[in-house]
Amino acid sequence: MNFSQVFRLLFVLVVFQTTLQAQTKDMAFIEGSRYIPLYGRDSTVVEVKDFEMDIYPVSNSQYLDFVKKFPKWQKSKVIRLFADKSYLANWETDFKLKDSEKSNSPITYVSWFAAKAYCECQGKRLPTVDEWEYVAMADQTTKDARVKETYNEQILAWYEATRSNESNIGQTPKNVWGVYDLHGLVWEWTLDFNSVLISGESRKDTDKDNNLFCGSASVNTTDLMNYAAFMRYAIRGSLKAKYSMKNLGFRCVKDIKIESKEESK
Repeated sequence: MNFSQVFRLLFVLVVFQTTLQAQTKDMAFIEGSRYIPLYGRDSTVVEVKDFEMDIYPVSNSQYLDFVKKFPKWQKSKVIRLFADKSYLANWETDFKLKDSEKSNSPITYVSWFAAKAYCECQGKRLPTVDEWEYVAMADQTTKDARVKETYNEQILAWYEATRSNESNIGQTPKNVWGVYDLHGLVWEWTLDFNSVLISGESRKDTDKDNNLFCGSASVNTTDLMNYAAFMRYAIRGSLKAKYSMKNLGFRCVKDIKIESKEESK
């Protein structure tokens, strides 16, 4: 091994160690790469940068702490512009779940606005569609398991069963990234859930009002056999940002910030 190779190896090890030190508790480090999404206006490869993702979806107990700290998101006080009448429908009061609900079940009946506010109050954000799909295409051993028949069959089997917000989080197998419950528990909000239907120059243009809606047509798909992904885009296609649904929850992500030598001094 020559000097140049040794230097590159040491650099990679330093970066990796710094990333581990900066990794947030209860979040998994996701190493970014390029991938081909199901949807895209021109079906181009998308680059996903490094980020961290919550290992689990946000739970009822975590959301309870949030509404206690930020009263405007309580069941009785939320503005209807930001959440419909179904908001926290499975809660009896502002601070009490119905008897059928579990504190360690995923929070559901929350709008996109509420989920976005929760993440931002944690110093995080909602994942983009590309980030969510990038992590969700992994199985227990492979980062991109979409080519495996067993992978798609298992997800479809979960989707065919009754999706429930009444199960405890962390019951499904974790994927290769160490993330649980992306499939088989509840659907999850994404930051740009509407990004398939876009009228600007970029499908990531998030400044337009119509980004609160999305479409689920089969045009511009890259894999017509990926029925599980079709179902995810279809459910997103039925949403508006103020909607709250029984089987729709969320989790947060966080951008990676690697300290430079000057910042660490």
